[in-house]
Amino acid sequence: MKLNQLFSGALAALFLAGCQSGTMKESTEESTDDGKIRIMTLEPGHFHAGLIHKSMYPVVDSTIYVFAPDGPELTDYLARINGYNTRAENPTGWQLEVTKGPDFLQQMIGKKPGNVMVVAGKNDHKVDYVLKAIENDINVYADKPLVVDKAGYGKLLKAFQVAEEKDLLLYDIMTERFEITTILQRQLSMLPEVFGELEDGTPENPAITKESVHHFFKYVSGKPLVRPDWFFDVKVEGTGIVDVTTHLVDLVQWETFPEQLLDTTDVNMMSAKLWPTVLTVDDFKGVTGASEFPAFLNEYIKDGKLEVLSNGEMNYTLRGKHAKVSVIWNYKAPEGAADTHYSMMRGTKANLMIRQGAEENYRATLYVKLLDRQDEALAKAINETLQAKYPGIGLTKQEGGEYIVDIPDSYHNGHEAHFGQVTEKFLEYYQAGSMPEWEKAFMKVKYFTNVKALEMATAK
Repeated sequence: MKLNQLFSGALAALFLAGCQSGTMKESTEESTDDGKIRIMTLEPGHFHAGLIHKSMYPVVDSTIYVFAPDGPELTDYLARINGYNTRAENPTGWQLEVTKGPDFLQQMIGKKPGNVMVVAGKNDHKVDYVLKAIENDINVYADKPLVVDKAGYGKLLKAFQVAEEKDLLLYDIMTERFEITTILQRQLSMLPEVFGELEDGTPENPAITKESVHHFFKYVSGKPLVRPDWFFDVKVEGTGIVDVTTHLVDLVQWETFPEQLLDTTDVNMMSAKLWPTVLTVDDFKGVTGASEFPAFLNEYIKDGKLEVLSNGEMNYTLRGKHAKVSVIWNYKAPEGAADTHYSMMRGTKANLMIRQGAEENYRATLYVKLLDRQDEALAKAINETLQAKYPGIGLTKQEGGEYIVDIPDSYHNGHEAHFGQVTEKFLEYYQAGSMPEWEKAFMKVKYFTNVKALEMATAK
């Protein structure tokens, strides 16, 4: 059975189930003003659009208003929500009101049944959706990246300006701030008795390093992920230097200058590069279901293989601190492996490292290497300062002198759970009526950094 037949069958079954249970209908009426947050999902082309609904939130109305073109991406999104609604453990109770058609953006603006737009899909015109929503008095909660080039960055600045004038929220989904090892790395770096001060570093030995390895083929919510064919068009998805790097650049800012007002003048881009991941037709079929490369990818095909500029690296300074960010995409992880993250913060008294390799069984693990024999200060920081907020954490000294920060399993809740956590942060800002100024500054500087790196990498 072909993939599109499977999609059609799944869609028919889903619509039948929805109609029978009353959870899906065409969107035709305005919402009432009862103080609830009402989500409008626009063109859910990326699976992240569904992941924020893996949990429910007391302040969010249970109806999701979906505006999208008909097709397999909408089918996948609806099936994902249905899966959360019908799972055996802690099922959700989302109801879906779906408006389909090529004029989905105009339909959302015209009907406007909600007050928050969620968008996760094609990145080349995502910022256009963001700006249009803001101009029409709709708050925005968007998957990264918001922009993939310099022209998009200009539109993003305009969106921020209009949002400020209209007192609206514009927030991107930074899930990696909720990874427990990153949280503890940040906390320890803020304790001078343990960490000292962040080194200035050099291009060869940066003060802070963020590296991640991702895979086109992966499992999400226990099922193989099907990616749309446009995901491999870097004009649409963005190159490796403006996509996942958004998370890493955000973490550099979040850990190095926590909650400080950054400016684009704080960034000095020193070097940047891009290189491809090469996929065979079989690789492409394994992750998209398509038996051949579509014609719009012809410009990326060499010797019968698809070259995707999905890998990127940048070296820059942020307020004089040297940072290195790199992202690598492989087709599929080795058996037992998964997406991995490496992070290093070098202080005058200690180095804080996150590793996630085979030695760690591919679970992110935080190491501390002391440089000034401050063992007692580290023990006190863990046992008194950090345990108060994160009960159960501890220390184990390794051969060679490094410490592992022991973290209970309950804190390792996984990437998918982080979508619920970052959504709760957005809802907190929404209920407060505003975002902190440092959050707005972080977003502007983050995307400026990506765009500068792209300009440098493509100028070569």
